[in-house]
Amino acid sequence: MRNIRLSFLSTITCAAFGLLLTSVANAQAFKVEASKPAFDDLPSPEFSGGKQKSFKPKDWLEIEASFTVQMSPEPPSKTAERILVKWYIAVQHPDKKGSYLLLTKDITHVNVPLNQEIFSSVYLSPASISRLTGSDRGGKGAVELVGYEVLVNGEKVAQETNKNKVGWWNAASDKISRSDSVPLLNKAETPFSNMWWDRYAEILIENR
Repeated sequence: MRNIRLSFLSTITCAAFGLLLTSVANAQAFKVEASKPAFDDLPSPEFSGGKQKSFKPKDWLEIEASFTVQMSPEPPSKTAERILVKWYIAVQHPDKKGSYLLLTKDITHVNVPLNQEIFSSVYLSPASISRLTGSDRGGKGAVELVGYEVLVNGEKVAQETNKNKVGWWNAASDKISRSDSVPLLNKAETPFSNMWWDRYAEILIENR
């Protein structure tokens, strides 16, 4: 009986060790090189086709950054299945001079090519710009700080900011308050959704 127990325990131990080796062999390390974020005003695009309507294009605010993903060992697909980018934008508070609103947006990118510079972006609509500045133009003048984090499997692999110390968005401050009243939009939620397609990482669209 004792030999049977020892044999059983040996089998279990070997199986567990085998699973551990398989897990280690399948583990993948990610390295992400991230650029500082940049932002600029873009006029609403005009598309031809069908009945034309007259309107004066207003400004959108585009905020973008590029990153390059490396994976080891590299899969045959040469693709990262999912990358999460968390955006943090501090804009001037429209009702409290010297204070700021912290706008946030999580964007999941899928099928991200490895070893290629690829971009992620967020946007403020003309209506949001008008809410912040009282004008539908010059939205970038309302931006104080831009930061973002890149996560893979819940692990932070890169982060950057346009100025100040990285991680400013986690620091307690009585001058910055979170707000959902001025939404950040991903590229698929804007009229730019089909423009410059190959420049940007593909976005996971929920609830399709």
